[in-house]
Amino acid sequence: MHAITIEQPGGPDALVWGEAPDPVAGDGEVLVEVAASAVNRADVLQRQGFYAPPPGASPHPGLECSGRISAIGPGVSGWSVGDEVCALLAGGGYAQKVAVPAGQLLPVPAGVDLVTAAALPEVVTTVWSNVFMVAGLRPGETLLVHGGSSGIGTMAIQLAKAVGARVAVTAGGKEKLARCAELGADILIDYREQDFVEEVRAATGGAGADVILDIMGAKYLTRNVEALAVNGRLAIIGLQGGVKAELNLGALLAKRAAITATTLRARPLEEKAAIVAAVREHVWPLVESGRIHPVVHAAYPMAQAPEAHRVLESSAHVGKILLTL
Repeated sequence: MHAITIEQPGGPDALVWGEAPDPVAGDGEVLVEVAASAVNRADVLQRQGFYAPPPGASPHPGLECSGRISAIGPGVSGWSVGDEVCALLAGGGYAQKVAVPAGQLLPVPAGVDLVTAAALPEVVTTVWSNVFMVAGLRPGETLLVHGGSSGIGTMAIQLAKAVGARVAVTAGGKEKLARCAELGADILIDYREQDFVEEVRAATGGAGADVILDIMGAKYLTRNVEALAVNGRLAIIGLQGGVKAELNLGALLAKRAAITATTLRARPLEEKAAIVAAVREHVWPLVESGRIHPVVHAAYPMAQAPEAHRVLESSAHVGKILLTL
Protein backbone atom coordinates (compact mmCIF):
# COMPACT_ATOMS: atom_id res chain seq x y z
CA MET A 1 0.00 0.00 0.00
CA HIS A 2 0.92 3.69 0.04
CA ALA A 3 1.08 5.75 3.22
CA ILE A 4 2.52 8.94 4.64
CA THR A 5 5.84 8.19 6.34
CA ILE A 6 8.08 10.35 8.52
CA GLU A 7 11.70 9.36 7.99
CA GLN A 8 13.09 12.35 9.90
CA PRO A 9 11.10 14.68 12.19
CA GLY A 10 10.74 18.21 10.89
CA GLY A 11 8.51 20.60 8.99
CA PRO A 12 5.58 19.70 6.73
CA ASP A 13 7.88 18.36 4.02
CA ALA A 14 8.92 15.58 6.40
CA LEU A 15 5.63 13.94 5.39
CA VAL A 16 6.42 11.65 2.43
CA TRP A 17 3.87 9.68 0.40
CA GLY A 18 5.44 6.32 -0.42
CA GLU A 19 5.16 2.56 -0.22
CA ALA A 20 4.66 0.86 3.14
CA PRO A 21 3.82 -2.66 4.33
CA ASP A 22 0.16 -3.63 4.32
CA PRO A 23 -1.39 -3.91 7.80
CA VAL A 24 -3.14 -7.11 8.84
CA ALA A 25 -6.28 -7.37 10.96
CA GLY A 26 -5.36 -9.08 14.22
CA ASP A 27 -7.56 -10.48 16.96
CA GLY A 28 -10.53 -8.17 17.56
CA GLU A 29 -9.62 -5.95 14.60
CA VAL A 30 -10.92 -5.17 11.13
CA LEU A 31 -9.01 -3.91 8.11
CA VAL A 32 -10.36 -0.67 6.64
CA GLU A 33 -9.74 0.59 3.10
CA VAL A 34 -9.34 4.28 3.84
CA ALA A 35 -11.45 6.85 1.97
CA ALA A 36 -10.31 9.85 4.01
CA SER A 37 -8.48 10.89 7.16
CA ALA A 38 -8.27 14.22 8.96
CA VAL A 39 -5.46 16.44 10.22
CA ASN A 40 -5.12 16.95 13.98
CA ARG A 41 -2.65 18.89 16.14
CA ALA A 42 -1.34 15.56 17.40
CA ASP A 43 -0.26 14.71 13.85
CA VAL A 44 1.80 17.90 13.74
CA LEU A 45 3.48 16.99 17.03
CA GLN A 46 4.23 13.49 15.73
CA ARG A 47 5.72 14.96 12.55
CA GLN A 48 7.94 17.21 14.66
CA GLY A 49 9.14 14.29 16.77
CA PHE A 50 7.31 15.23 19.97
CA TYR A 51 4.46 12.69 20.08
CA ALA A 52 5.41 9.11 19.31
CA PRO A 53 2.66 6.54 18.63
CA PRO A 54 1.77 4.28 21.57
CA PRO A 55 3.42 0.83 21.64
CA GLY A 56 1.92 -1.42 18.97
CA ALA A 57 0.24 1.42 17.05
CA SER A 58 0.86 2.18 13.39
CA PRO A 59 3.91 4.39 12.77
CA HIS A 60 1.95 6.46 10.26
CA PRO A 61 0.15 9.60 11.48
CA GLY A 62 -3.63 9.93 11.46
CA LEU A 63 -5.94 9.59 14.46
CA GLU A 64 -9.18 9.03 12.56
CA CYS A 65 -10.43 7.82 9.22
CA SER A 66 -13.43 6.77 7.18
CA GLY A 67 -13.65 3.95 4.68
CA ARG A 68 -14.95 0.46 3.99
CA ILE A 69 -14.19 -2.74 5.84
CA SER A 70 -12.13 -5.05 3.62
CA ALA A 71 -11.31 -7.86 6.07
CA ILE A 72 -12.49 -9.14 9.45
CA GLY A 73 -10.04 -10.44 12.04
CA PRO A 74 -10.65 -13.27 14.52
CA GLY A 75 -13.10 -12.58 17.31
CA VAL A 76 -14.99 -9.76 15.59
CA SER A 77 -18.77 -9.80 15.34
CA GLY A 78 -21.36 -7.24 14.33
CA TRP A 79 -19.41 -5.96 11.32
CA SER A 80 -19.19 -7.21 7.72
CA VAL A 81 -16.89 -6.75 4.75
CA GLY A 82 -18.14 -3.76 2.77
CA ASP A 83 -19.58 -1.86 5.73
CA GLU A 84 -18.98 1.88 5.52
CA VAL A 85 -17.40 3.04 8.77
CA CYS A 86 -15.44 5.79 10.46
CA ALA A 87 -12.99 5.07 13.22
CA LEU A 88 -10.96 6.44 16.10
CA LEU A 89 -7.31 5.43 15.68
CA ALA A 90 -4.08 5.39 17.67
CA GLY A 91 -2.35 6.05 14.34
CA GLY A 92 -2.33 4.94 10.72
CA GLY A 93 -5.04 7.10 9.16
CA TYR A 94 -2.67 8.65 6.60
CA ALA A 95 -2.60 5.45 4.56
CA GLN A 96 -4.57 3.39 2.07
CA LYS A 97 -5.31 0.71 4.68
CA VAL A 98 -5.43 0.61 8.47
CA ALA A 99 -6.16 -2.07 11.07
CA VAL A 100 -8.73 -0.89 13.63
CA PRO A 101 -9.90 -2.42 16.93
CA ALA A 102 -13.57 -3.24 16.41
CA GLY A 103 -14.55 -1.28 19.53
CA GLN A 104 -13.33 1.92 17.88
CA LEU A 105 -15.55 1.64 14.81
CA LEU A 106 -18.66 3.68 14.15
CA PRO A 107 -21.08 3.33 11.24
CA VAL A 108 -21.11 6.26 8.86
CA PRO A 109 -24.13 8.26 10.05
CA ALA A 110 -27.13 8.54 7.75
CA GLY A 111 -26.98 11.81 5.85
CA VAL A 112 -23.17 12.09 5.99
CA ASP A 113 -21.08 11.09 2.98
CA LEU A 114 -18.19 8.68 3.38
CA VAL A 115 -15.41 11.27 3.00
CA THR A 116 -16.96 13.84 5.34
CA ALA A 117 -17.42 11.15 7.99
CA ALA A 118 -13.65 11.24 8.51
CA ALA A 119 -14.14 14.61 10.23
CA LEU A 120 -16.16 13.07 13.05
CA PRO A 121 -14.41 10.43 15.20
CA GLU A 122 -11.68 12.44 16.94
CA VAL A 123 -13.77 15.53 17.66
CA VAL A 124 -16.91 13.77 18.84
CA THR A 125 -15.05 11.37 21.13
CA THR A 126 -12.87 14.17 22.53
CA VAL A 127 -15.78 16.53 23.18
CA TRP A 128 -18.22 13.94 24.49
CA SER A 129 -15.72 12.29 26.82
CA ASN A 130 -14.36 15.53 28.27
CA VAL A 131 -17.32 17.91 28.32
CA PHE A 132 -20.04 15.42 29.17
CA MET A 133 -18.62 12.17 30.57
CA VAL A 134 -15.93 13.85 32.73
CA ALA A 135 -17.00 17.48 33.26
CA GLY A 136 -20.72 16.66 33.31
CA LEU A 137 -22.06 19.70 31.44
CA ARG A 138 -25.77 20.06 32.16
CA PRO A 139 -28.66 21.95 30.53
CA GLY A 140 -28.68 25.59 31.56
CA GLU A 141 -24.96 25.70 32.39
CA THR A 142 -22.37 27.81 30.56
CA LEU A 143 -19.54 26.21 28.58
CA LEU A 144 -16.48 28.25 27.57
CA VAL A 145 -14.66 26.79 24.54
CA HIS A 146 -11.19 28.05 23.71
CA GLY A 147 -10.50 27.83 19.99
CA GLY A 148 -14.17 27.87 19.08
CA SER A 149 -13.47 27.80 15.33
CA SER A 150 -11.28 24.67 15.48
CA GLY A 151 -12.52 21.20 14.68
CA ILE A 152 -12.95 20.49 18.39
CA GLY A 153 -14.52 23.90 18.98
CA THR A 154 -17.08 23.69 16.19
CA MET A 155 -18.27 20.33 17.51
CA ALA A 156 -18.27 21.45 21.16
CA ILE A 157 -20.50 24.42 20.32
CA GLN A 158 -23.05 22.24 18.58
CA LEU A 159 -23.15 19.48 21.18
CA ALA A 160 -23.45 21.90 24.08
CA LYS A 161 -26.30 23.75 22.38
CA ALA A 162 -28.01 20.45 21.59
CA VAL A 163 -28.21 19.60 25.30
CA GLY A 164 -29.43 23.06 26.27
CA ALA A 165 -26.26 24.73 27.53
CA ARG A 166 -25.10 28.29 26.90
CA VAL A 167 -21.84 28.58 24.96
CA ALA A 168 -19.04 31.15 25.10
CA VAL A 169 -16.13 30.91 22.68
CA THR A 170 -12.77 32.51 22.12
CA ALA A 171 -11.43 32.87 18.58
CA GLY A 172 -9.20 35.21 16.62
CA GLY A 173 -11.05 37.75 14.50
CA LYS A 174 -14.58 38.67 13.45
CA GLU A 175 -14.85 36.10 10.66
CA LYS A 176 -14.09 33.15 12.91
CA LEU A 177 -16.42 34.46 15.59
CA ALA A 178 -19.17 34.87 13.00
CA ARG A 179 -18.81 31.21 12.05
CA CYS A 180 -19.05 30.26 15.73
CA ALA A 181 -22.22 32.32 16.02
CA GLU A 182 -23.71 30.49 13.03
CA LEU A 183 -23.17 27.22 14.91
CA GLY A 184 -24.98 28.57 17.97
CA ALA A 185 -22.35 30.25 20.17
CA ASP A 186 -23.96 32.84 22.45
CA ILE A 187 -20.94 34.75 23.79
CA LEU A 188 -18.27 35.73 21.25
CA ILE A 189 -14.82 36.74 22.51
CA ASP A 190 -11.95 37.89 20.30
CA TYR A 191 -8.94 36.80 22.33
CA ARG A 192 -6.75 39.27 20.45
CA GLU A 193 -8.72 42.25 21.71
CA GLN A 194 -10.78 41.12 24.71
CA ASP A 195 -10.10 39.55 28.10
CA PHE A 196 -12.07 36.32 28.22
CA VAL A 197 -12.26 36.39 32.04
CA GLU A 198 -13.95 39.79 32.02
CA GLU A 199 -16.22 38.93 29.11
CA VAL A 200 -17.43 35.64 30.59
CA ARG A 201 -18.09 37.25 33.97
CA ALA A 202 -19.98 40.12 32.35
CA ALA A 203 -22.12 37.75 30.27
CA THR A 204 -22.98 35.54 33.26
CA GLY A 205 -23.74 38.22 35.82
CA GLY A 206 -20.42 37.64 37.53
CA ALA A 207 -20.93 33.90 37.94
CA GLY A 208 -18.40 32.59 35.40
CA ALA A 209 -18.33 29.45 33.24
CA ASP A 210 -19.47 26.15 34.67
CA VAL A 211 -17.24 24.16 32.30
CA ILE A 212 -14.19 25.29 30.32
CA LEU A 213 -12.77 23.23 27.45
CA ASP A 214 -9.14 24.32 27.12
CA ILE A 215 -6.54 23.67 24.41
CA MET A 216 -3.92 26.11 25.71
CA GLY A 217 -2.68 24.57 28.95
CA ALA A 218 -0.15 26.57 30.96
CA LYS A 219 -0.72 29.96 29.33
CA TYR A 220 -4.40 30.05 30.32
CA LEU A 221 -4.34 28.08 33.58
CA THR A 222 -4.60 30.95 36.08
CA ARG A 223 -7.10 32.91 34.00
CA ASN A 224 -9.21 29.81 33.39
CA VAL A 225 -9.57 29.30 37.13
CA GLU A 226 -10.53 32.98 37.46
CA ALA A 227 -13.18 32.49 34.77
CA LEU A 228 -14.72 29.41 36.44
CA ALA A 229 -17.96 29.56 38.34
CA VAL A 230 -18.30 28.09 41.83
CA ASN A 231 -18.26 24.29 41.40
CA GLY A 232 -16.81 24.83 37.93
CA ARG A 233 -14.86 22.22 35.97
CA LEU A 234 -11.81 22.91 33.80
CA ALA A 235 -11.06 20.24 31.18
CA ILE A 236 -7.59 20.56 29.64
CA ILE A 237 -7.13 18.71 26.34
CA GLY A 238 -4.22 20.60 24.76
CA LEU A 239 -0.94 22.27 25.58
CA GLN A 240 -0.55 24.83 22.80
CA GLY A 241 0.33 27.44 25.45
CA GLY A 242 2.94 25.40 27.31
CA VAL A 243 3.17 22.66 29.91
CA LYS A 244 4.24 24.38 33.14
CA ALA A 245 2.44 27.04 35.18
CA GLU A 246 1.95 28.08 38.79
CA LEU A 247 -1.52 27.91 40.28
CA ASN A 248 -2.95 29.52 43.40
CA LEU A 249 -4.66 26.54 44.98
CA GLY A 250 -6.53 28.89 47.27
CA ALA A 251 -8.42 30.23 44.25
CA LEU A 252 -9.32 26.68 43.25
CA LEU A 253 -10.45 25.81 46.77
CA ALA A 254 -12.54 28.97 47.06
CA LYS A 255 -14.52 27.95 43.99
CA ARG A 256 -14.72 24.27 44.92
CA ALA A 257 -13.55 23.73 41.35
CA ALA A 258 -12.01 20.74 39.58
CA ILE A 259 -9.31 20.44 36.93
CA THR A 260 -9.02 17.40 34.68
CA ALA A 261 -6.54 16.68 31.90
CA THR A 262 -6.96 13.87 29.40
CA THR A 263 -5.71 12.43 26.13
CA LEU A 264 -7.35 9.76 23.99
CA ARG A 265 -4.54 8.23 22.00
CA ALA A 266 -2.81 6.17 24.67
CA ARG A 267 -5.89 5.06 26.60
CA PRO A 268 -6.57 1.33 26.99
CA LEU A 269 -8.74 -0.22 24.29
CA GLU A 270 -11.61 -0.83 26.70
CA GLU A 271 -11.74 2.87 27.65
CA LYS A 272 -11.77 3.95 24.02
CA ALA A 273 -14.48 1.41 23.26
CA ALA A 274 -16.64 2.75 26.10
CA ILE A 275 -16.29 6.31 24.78
CA VAL A 276 -17.09 5.23 21.23
CA ALA A 277 -20.15 3.32 22.46
CA ALA A 278 -21.36 6.41 24.35
CA VAL A 279 -20.87 8.54 21.25
CA ARG A 280 -22.88 6.09 19.14
CA GLU A 281 -25.69 6.17 21.69
CA HIS A 282 -25.82 9.89 22.41
CA VAL A 283 -24.23 11.75 19.50
CA TRP A 284 -25.04 9.71 16.40
CA PRO A 285 -28.80 10.36 16.67
CA LEU A 286 -28.05 14.11 16.74
CA VAL A 287 -25.89 13.80 13.62
CA GLU A 288 -28.45 11.70 11.77
CA SER A 289 -31.23 14.14 12.64
CA GLY A 290 -29.18 17.04 11.28
CA ARG A 291 -29.01 18.85 14.63
CA ILE A 292 -25.21 18.72 14.53
CA HIS A 293 -22.86 18.30 11.60
CA PRO A 294 -19.13 18.10 10.91
CA VAL A 295 -17.58 21.39 9.80
CA VAL A 296 -15.00 20.88 7.04
CA HIS A 297 -12.63 23.66 5.99
CA ALA A 298 -11.02 21.91 3.02
CA ALA A 299 -9.98 18.52 1.65
CA TYR A 300 -6.60 17.68 0.12
CA PRO A 301 -5.38 14.53 -1.64
CA MET A 302 -3.47 12.39 0.85
CA ALA A 303 -0.21 12.94 -1.04
CA GLN A 304 -0.61 16.67 -0.34
CA ALA A 305 -0.48 16.17 3.43
CA PRO A 306 2.38 18.70 3.74
CA GLU A 307 0.13 21.47 2.40
CA ALA A 308 -2.71 20.41 4.71
CA HIS A 309 -0.32 20.66 7.67
CA ARG A 310 0.74 24.15 6.61
CA VAL A 311 -2.89 25.26 6.60
CA LEU A 312 -3.51 23.79 10.06
CA GLU A 313 -0.40 25.44 11.49
CA SER A 314 -1.40 28.80 10.00
CA SER A 315 -4.65 28.65 12.03
CA ALA A 316 -6.44 30.18 9.04
CA HIS A 317 -9.00 27.38 8.94
CA VAL A 318 -12.43 26.86 10.49
CA GLY A 319 -13.36 23.28 11.31
CA LYS A 320 -11.59 20.16 10.07
CA ILE A 321 -9.02 19.65 7.31
CA LEU A 322 -9.39 16.34 5.46
CA LEU A 323 -7.01 14.14 3.50
CA THR A 324 -8.67 12.03 0.80
CA LEU A 325 -7.90 8.98 -1.31
